[in-house]
Amino acid sequence: MTGAGSTHSLRSRLRALRPAAFGADPDGERMERIRRSPNFADGVFQNPVGARTRPSGASMKEFVKIYFQKEARARRSPIRSVPVHATTLADIAKPPASGLRLTWMGHSSVLAEIDGRRVLFDPVWGDRCSPFAFAGPKRLHPVPVPLAALGTVDVVVISHDHYDHLDLPTIRALASSATVFAVPLGVGAHLERWGVPADRLRELDWNESTEVAGLRLTATPARHFCGRGLRNQQHTLWASWAVAGPEHRIYHSGDTGYFPGFKDIGAEHGPFDATMIQIGAYSEYWPDIHMTPAEGMRAHLDLQGGKPSGAMLPIHWGTFNLAPHPWAEPGEGTVAAAAEAGARIALPRPGEPFEPTAESVPSESWWRAVAPEPAQGWAKPTGTGTPEVAPTA
Repeated sequence: MTGAGSTHSLRSRLRALRPAAFGADPDGERMERIRRSPNFADGVFQNPVGARTRPSGASMKEFVKIYFQKEARARRSPIRSVPVHATTLADIAKPPASGLRLTWMGHSSVLAEIDGRRVLFDPVWGDRCSPFAFAGPKRLHPVPVPLAALGTVDVVVISHDHYDHLDLPTIRALASSATVFAVPLGVGAHLERWGVPADRLRELDWNESTEVAGLRLTATPARHFCGRGLRNQQHTLWASWAVAGPEHRIYHSGDTGYFPGFKDIGAEHGPFDATMIQIGAYSEYWPDIHMTPAEGMRAHLDLQGGKPSGAMLPIHWGTFNLAPHPWAEPGEGTVAAAAEAGARIALPRPGEPFEPTAESVPSESWWRAVAPEPAQGWAKPTGTGTPEVAPTA
């Protein structure tokens, strides 16, 4: 056996030993396409604006100390059961009167019913966002409905390959359906390993589009990173998504730090009837890859041409404990940012469907009933219905 053949055989054996949850590395024509991408340079995918992806050195030591502080840990979880909407399946059995309805299933998972079609963003039905069933961040509330009971989905959209957005058991369950998967460039390698046929994959680079069931889906830039296995080769892309139907337009941010490109996305694909914006799991230790609520609101306004139009659904919070901030802080921060901007936000409980263009959307700060109260107390409403925001600690 030649040296090259021996090396290939060793790689094949090591690949076979790799845990299924780690997915697969792109190779062959997929890897060639990645190398041709204008967003791939120096052997890795590049962000539209430079980004630090994790704390290091002294900041890592400081982060660990804060993360495991007893009092801070107590505030990172609800103190009672998170209220989950009880009649989700019955509610979504009826078509939306406006033609557009969103159902937040928790974290970044959203079922969007748009112009007679159904789009499922970043579905995570697993108990943990982890490669292991026995360790890793555990779900803080049950999924509102069983995945099998959800019914027909025209397209599943994945933003990137982190465990809290791309879930092995969920993908395997969906692989047996007839749904199409729209994913960023390189992510298809994971899905193919998990049983999704190649002909049901639509694998896109930034600013590429595909048509599925009368909807136009476009992978748009985001400021984040990727990786599932022991090595993070940055060979799978991360993306936000713009979806346009005959009558409505929606946007899902995936995970991203704030960057000026939101204005360009809005100019090209908006304005949107609704945006789904990441506002949780932020930290001063990774400020470039996740947005704070204030930054999320700024992104929403950018996407809408600088005007507080459409409805913003805050996502990427409430379901998993992934950062040092208090559990309720993203919700409170979003309410404050919306009040300052004069923007319309929807605050559904997990599983609570709403129509973004309807006269009213869910607006109750439901998390206050189950969260540790901040030291400064909850913000108090004013006579005009606009929240009066207490100073943060």
